[in-house]
Amino acid sequence: MMRTMIMAKRAWLGMAVAAAGAMALAPTVASAGEGELSDKSVQVIMDYAWSLTPQQFSKKDGTVIVVDKTKREQAMVPLDVAREVVRVGRISAHAQVCNLPEEQTLNHRSLMKREVDKKKWSDQQTLYINQLHLTTVMLLSGKIKLVEKDGDKEVVVDEKQTPPQTCTEEQRQKVKDLVAAYVKAGPALASNEKAASPETTGAAAAPAAEKKK
Repeated sequence: MMRTMIMAKRAWLGMAVAAAGAMALAPTVASAGEGELSDKSVQVIMDYAWSLTPQQFSKKDGTVIVVDKTKREQAMVPLDVAREVVRVGRISAHAQVCNLPEEQTLNHRSLMKREVDKKKWSDQQTLYINQLHLTTVMLLSGKIKLVEKDGDKEVVVDEKQTPPQTCTEEQRQKVKDLVAAYVKAGPALASNEKAASPETTGAAAAPAAEKKK
């Protein structure tokens, strides 16, 4: 039984790495808003995000969200919603690669504003949506690694600096246009929030997962 569980876990991790590779190679910056992942790939990324979702999260207003990790279904969102979150996360990742922090933040804020305004998600689901976006960014930026531990492999957050990625001026403009169009099509955003958002850069995820030593 134990051997079967380990083999199943490794199979899942293999799928996760394959999905990450597909995300990294398929959508170049120039086509950041194009192309769709399969349902299986989206589900694997959702699994990643769930594994990195913290059991407790403190909001800016002091409210504490408690996540019951034994009841995953309470935090999940439908596949079509998850796919859209991943799509937006891919654009945020490309904004990060192109060193466009303002666009990256606006993209993330517009996504979260859309979902909050629906008034249909619980605090746990809203947190998970945020984490799914963050996980997508981390997958494409190389901040999630597969490491060997105690004879098995697991996914961890790697805080070591990744090799710099570059994008052309044409690619930067493409990402700017994609973000501008997405934000314009969504609800108006408040102008009094900070320009930087740790949720889009990986800073918020570190406590939720084991860090690579």
